[in-house]
Amino acid sequence: MRTTRSNDGTTIAFDQAGTGPALILIGGALSNRAAAVTLMPRLASHFTVFAFDRRGRGDSGDTSPYAVEREIEDIAALISEAGGSASLFGHSSGAVLALEAARQLPSQITKLALYEPPFIIDDSRPPLSAAFHARLTDLVASGQRSEAVEYFLGEGVQVPAEMLAQMKASPMWPELVTAAHTLPYDVAVMGDTESGNPEALAKFAAIAVPTLVMDGGASPVFMHRGAEALASVIPHARHQRLAGQQHGPADAVLVPVLVEFFTA
Repeated sequence: MRTTRSNDGTTIAFDQAGTGPALILIGGALSNRAAAVTLMPRLASHFTVFAFDRRGRGDSGDTSPYAVEREIEDIAALISEAGGSASLFGHSSGAVLALEAARQLPSQITKLALYEPPFIIDDSRPPLSAAFHARLTDLVASGQRSEAVEYFLGEGVQVPAEMLAQMKASPMWPELVTAAHTLPYDVAVMGDTESGNPEALAKFAAIAVPTLVMDGGASPVFMHRGAEALASVIPHARHQRLAGQQHGPADAVLVPVLVEFFTA
C-alpha cells in the first residue's frame, strides 16, 4: 500500500502494479481497492495500474464536508502520482465519478472506459426520488448503518429480498456496513442522473477523450438504455455489450476488452 495526499489534506491509500501507461480503477458504492484484487494483476502486464480507496473507505481518510469536487481532487492526486496523465476505468457509480473527472480534468485524462453507470433515463425502471436520497441520508446520520445498506441495496439497487437476506447473513455484510457513511457520497456523485430524465446526461457531451461505454448482456434493460444513451451523448464514444455478463463482469471477459481499447 502507498498513500498520497489530496488537495484538502486527506490521505488517499492506493496500490500500484505493473508498467506501461497509467490506468486508474475507480470502484462504485460500498467498494474499496480490495475489489480490484483479481482485476489488477490481469491488467498489470499491460499498464501501470492504480487501485485506490475512495475517501471514507478502507485505508483512506475522510474530511468533512463532503463534495464531489473533493473526490475529483483525489483522482487528480493519483494522476500526479502517475506522472501527470492517466486513463480511467470506472464501474457503476465509480463510472459516473470517472465521467465527472473527465469533465473537470480534461487535459489529464487520456481515455475513459465505463462499465454500467447506473443511469435511469426512462421508464424501464422506477426512478430514484429525492425521498429515497433523504431517507438514505437520514439512516446514515442517525447511525442506522446496517439499515442504510439494506435500504440502499433493496430500494436503490433492487436486490431481491431473498438475495438480500443471504447477503445480510454472509461474512461480507459487516464490511459493507463499515462503508455505510459513504452512501450519501455516491448519491451526490449520481446527482440527477437517476431521475428518469435523459437530459441529465447532456453535460457529458463536453467530454472529448475516446470513451468506451460497456454494459452486460444479462443486466437489466435500464442499464442498457443508460449506457446506450451515454454513448450517444459523448462525441468520441462507442458502446459495447459484454455477452452474458451482469453488473459484476467476469475478469476473463472484461480484461481483453479493456486491453484492446486502452492500447488501440
